[in-house]
Amino acid sequence: MESTARGLAPPQPIRVVRGPVASRPQAAALSSFEVLFEAEYASVVRVAARVLQERSAAEDVAQEVFLDFHLRYPKGHQTAAGWLRLAAAHLALNRIRGDRRRSRRELGMGEEHFTHETPEAVALASETRHEVQEALGRLKRRHAALLALRYSGLSYAEVATALSIPVSQVGVRLRRAEAALRKEVDRDQIAPSS
Repeated sequence: MESTARGLAPPQPIRVVRGPVASRPQAAALSSFEVLFEAEYASVVRVAARVLQERSAAEDVAQEVFLDFHLRYPKGHQTAAGWLRLAAAHLALNRIRGDRRRSRRELGMGEEHFTHETPEAVALASETRHEVQEALGRLKRRHAALLALRYSGLSYAEVATALSIPVSQVGVRLRRAEAALRKEVDRDQIAPSS
């Protein structure tokens, strides 16, 4: 074999096992990270997808979040689920902000204005979604993260855990964050169009 002539071991066949990790024969030897990944991946993707409105981008964010978690906390962390969800919200928001800056550079102007050649209802929905994403990107990180976590389907208790705040504070902070978002969206609608 050519690979052994160069001092390399011959390639071994790769055996792919399909199905949930917990049902595989080697499940007993799963690391705590693999168990965490299996348990939390869907919720981390859901948080990112709520912000980004695109499943593939949300999956990219989830991968980055899990990698960052594994590098920071190789032995795990007691509030891992909350950390992962909050990190997903922050990273997704950073993506929106980065996309907005890139669009401004590429277009060579301030706010971008897109024209849609689709039916009016689809155009209006798309424009509204875009305005909300833009406004979300301008909010303070704590407000944007709170909104992203809550509207990705997390309960008040889960949001409280992710943000390390008392459950009793979630409602109050959520109303403040919603008011700040409403103000940003209204500001966009009042601003003169170019």
